[in-house]
Amino acid sequence: MGEFWPVADVLAHLAGRWRVERTVRDLASGDEGSFEGTTLFSPLPEGGLLHEESGTFTWEGVARPAERTLRFLPGDSPGTADVRFADGRPFHHLDLTSGQHVADHPCAADLYRGEFTVRDPDHWRTVWRVGGPAKDLVLTTDYAREG
Repeated sequence: MGEFWPVADVLAHLAGRWRVERTVRDLASGDEGSFEGTTLFSPLPEGGLLHEESGTFTWEGVARPAERTLRFLPGDSPGTADVRFADGRPFHHLDLTSGQHVADHPCAADLYRGEFTVRDPDHWRTVWRVGGPAKDLVLTTDYAREG
């Protein structure tokens, strides 16, 4: 088996509940934080998946609840997804047919570059590098299928 695990249909693959562990590193200051929680990918009535993440984010020793919601809609080509923010704004395209994907998302003066890799049927990772005038971050998230 190779380094990456190809996924024929990203929406079918992601459906269900995942355990989430994220590290956040501020490369400018050296500060580190973490997030632990779950992500549930549940079917949307119009097709696609609702991504609901919730857990605890710890930064500089302070733990607080955190959550986010995304929409993973069917992409332009079979097996891909069009990822959108909760309010419908575009985020990025996602194609895991090779087991890996790189996506860019410009946000004001910042650029978010995400690398997605699938290791096996039950484990995948995202690494987001955020750069801009006031940001120099690396967010690494590991997902493990629950159940």
